[in-house]
Amino acid sequence: MHTVFRVGAIKQMDNEHQLYQIELELTSDDDQQLRSLTDRIREEAHGTGWQRLTKLLIKIGQFNKAEELYNVLLEQTSDEGENALYYNQLGTVKHGQGDYEKAIWYYEKALEIRQRTLSSNHPSLATSYNNIGLVYHKMGEHSKALSYYEKTLEIEQKALPSKHPDLATSYNNIGSVYDNMGEYSKALSYYEKTLEIFEKTLPSNHPDLATSYNNIGSVYNNMGEYTKALSSHEKALEIKQKTLPSNHPDLATSYNNIGSVYDHMGEYSKALSYYEKALEIQQKALPSNHPDLATSYNNIGSVYHKMGEHSKELSYYEKTLEIFEKTLPSNHPDLATSYNNIGSVYNNMGEYTKALSSHEKALEIKQKTLPSNHPDLATSYNNIGSVYDNMGEYSKALSFYEQAFEIRQKTLPSNHPDLATSYNNIGNVYNNMGEYSKTLSYYEKSLEIRQETLPSNHPDLATSYNNIGIMYYNVKDYSKAVSYYERALDILQRALPPTHPNIKSVKENIEIVKKKS
Repeated sequence: MHTVFRVGAIKQMDNEHQLYQIELELTSDDDQQLRSLTDRIREEAHGTGWQRLTKLLIKIGQFNKAEELYNVLLEQTSDEGENALYYNQLGTVKHGQGDYEKAIWYYEKALEIRQRTLSSNHPSLATSYNNIGLVYHKMGEHSKALSYYEKTLEIEQKALPSKHPDLATSYNNIGSVYDNMGEYSKALSYYEKTLEIFEKTLPSNHPDLATSYNNIGSVYNNMGEYTKALSSHEKALEIKQKTLPSNHPDLATSYNNIGSVYDHMGEYSKALSYYEKALEIQQKALPSNHPDLATSYNNIGSVYHKMGEHSKELSYYEKTLEIFEKTLPSNHPDLATSYNNIGSVYNNMGEYTKALSSHEKALEIKQKTLPSNHPDLATSYNNIGSVYDNMGEYSKALSFYEQAFEIRQKTLPSNHPDLATSYNNIGNVYNNMGEYSKTLSYYEKSLEIRQETLPSNHPDLATSYNNIGIMYYNVKDYSKAVSYYERALDILQRALPPTHPNIKSVKENIEIVKKKS
């Protein structure tokens, strides 16, 4: 073995020239951690020297170099087993580059050879099924993805020990499909099976463990359990920072995920910081039209939306849509998300016809691709309701809000923040219709959930206080109105930039009430 050092500490010595002092500790041949790590690397990087090099290039995100080498290897062999391997790995390269149609083409070439030359329960067949499932998953074709993942799992359960890492990967992939379908309890169950295997079989800093923590964090985020989500995502990031190059796309994924949790918690400056770290890596490491870049543009746009900076928001959302329209099928759920977000910008800008058009495009895609009770459908119904509410068409608004509420009641925990949003929005319509007793009932249900689940300075709490204040103003109870307005203002001044339009709006509400009282 060549000389191997353990990194002890890294200290920056010179900010201007980015000089660092690195403390290295010489390892010995009987270092158990080093032996475990090298054994694991040797197991994962089996094959000839060139095969091992190309696999390593894929692992560190050097897809273009890996593609060049695999094409050379493919030209130099007539062995069907090697051909299947190289086609499979070229599929992995194209997958990593975001070229999903070519990825499936290469994976199917590999599968065709393996079905012809191997037994029906051979692990390499499971690999092919799994890889095709991964691409369909990325393309948003969840039923096809689930079908291929289940074929993979069926072979692996027959052929592999119960704690084999490949079984963990299959559990993880099936969990991910259920996650995307909004079936969070099933998703969490499969993700936990994955983590159980990885914790028993992998080194503590293995990237697959990071992926497992990341996925569990994402489910908790979707379920509104933000503290658990943040804890899991930070465990994932810690592993990736120790094991991956600083510009690896998987680091960007962790930064995006942590940003998402802070986004949901209403800590927008932290969210923006993490999203921008992710974007910086992706702009260096990925092609300019890669879907993951679109995700980062979308996330940054979402934060600017909540900060009230609509021109910046629209700019980032349009960058997102431009990539998605070039790279994704016309009915992909991510396209729906993009139309939905642009619709929300137009709604906030008072351009209701454009808003309605964008939201209806989003709904059309979701109705074709998602189960009828998926939470993302509720989001579309809610957004269309919001446009009709702003247009003064209250009966239409109420109808769409109630469709959203019905789905959320069936699919989400009873204290989920999205349910609070539904209660709040239905309350808004009743307020506009002058039915104040119903208004107060819905606003109080919304406030109760938000007080239970959100940080005390979350802007959504301010929304609840402000809306209850408006209702009390409408029934001429001015002392209660000003009390709720002041609670809203206190939160907004702590959570948002001083120029945010919501702060101005609440201040105006307080001035109006004081003139009346």
